[in-house]
Amino acid sequence: MAKTIGILTGGGDVPGLNACIKTVVWRAEEMGARVLGIRRGWHGLLHFNPEDDAPQPLHVVELQKTAIRAVDRSGGTFLHTSRTNPALVVPAQFPDFVSEDGYKIKKDQKRDYTGHILNVLEKLGIDLLLPIGGDDTLSYAAHLHQKGVPVISIPKTMDNDVFGTDICIGFSTAVTRSVDFITALRSNVGSHERIGVVELFGRHSGETSLMAAHLAGVDRAVISEVPFDMERLARLLLKDKKSNPSNYSILSISEGAHMRGGEKVQYGSPDAYGHLKLGGIGFVVSEALKKITGERTIYQQVAYLMRSGAPDALDRMVAISFANLAMELLGKNQSGRMVALRHGNYTHVPATTAVEGKKTVDVDELYDKETYRPKVKSMLGKPMFLY
Repeated sequence: MAKTIGILTGGGDVPGLNACIKTVVWRAEEMGARVLGIRRGWHGLLHFNPEDDAPQPLHVVELQKTAIRAVDRSGGTFLHTSRTNPALVVPAQFPDFVSEDGYKIKKDQKRDYTGHILNVLEKLGIDLLLPIGGDDTLSYAAHLHQKGVPVISIPKTMDNDVFGTDICIGFSTAVTRSVDFITALRSNVGSHERIGVVELFGRHSGETSLMAAHLAGVDRAVISEVPFDMERLARLLLKDKKSNPSNYSILSISEGAHMRGGEKVQYGSPDAYGHLKLGGIGFVVSEALKKITGERTIYQQVAYLMRSGAPDALDRMVAISFANLAMELLGKNQSGRMVALRHGNYTHVPATTAVEGKKTVDVDELYDKETYRPKVKSMLGKPMFLY
């Protein structure tokens, strides 16, 4: 059995991460193993100096049961996080203590520091790496697995788009928050008799928007997977408004949505995994609705509020169960796996599964492309979250 476990969180934070980390630490102590918390995701390993024998608590810290007993009571990740990709490091993030010998590229180009990461893991004596993240974080975990590093990946993302698992840590709370905010916003939209436009996170997958719309009973929902016709959407929302005794209508829209023939609304520079920032399609739609319908609108980005605060009960359950399953695999000396939920059952799949595809909404089964509404074709045999 592994004696030293390294655990990290990467990418966007979600509720449930702290509960997952705490469970790993408590189980490890029962199993006689120690846990090293790697701070700021892959950034912590990138900037750890293996030649320095002094403690480096800014990057790696030992986690003990008594010290972290209350971390699960709050959201986010107490280990902090980043979007660092050690295989594609920009010059501004180059560790100044790593020799440039062997780098046959220009100084202003990105570098692959995987060799350095492997040296750090060896220096720390890490026998098993437990990365908790989305498809970007877990893609580098799969890369390390292929380099011979024992890895057990744990999927988290509020978008719920990690390939190979039906549910990720953070998804349930994101839906819960979205439903609550949409419901609360009705008082403002209704009071002013307007069309409400609520923009929700969701780059490639519109599942969060779809589920929130389904549960909150919005009038129309636009998702990332289906390009929409602006004129038709406007007509439908105007019809919804006029047929509502309170004279208002509500639209939810994924940040990754786009009009037919149009592009996604993106800005900024690409991150370490090549993604531009998304956001603003809701504003574009809101302004277009004003012009087409002549009605006033209220536009609201829910954004980071979707993943703020403590996890709901289901996210606690998934986070704790994923941690227990990972430790169960550790006890059986199994690695190169990703814990998962499939068809309502806890299981595990190869660690490389996370990079083998993109998880998106089953449009034919769960969405009406003509009316822009959630529509479950058949409930029989569906799991709890319809996937």
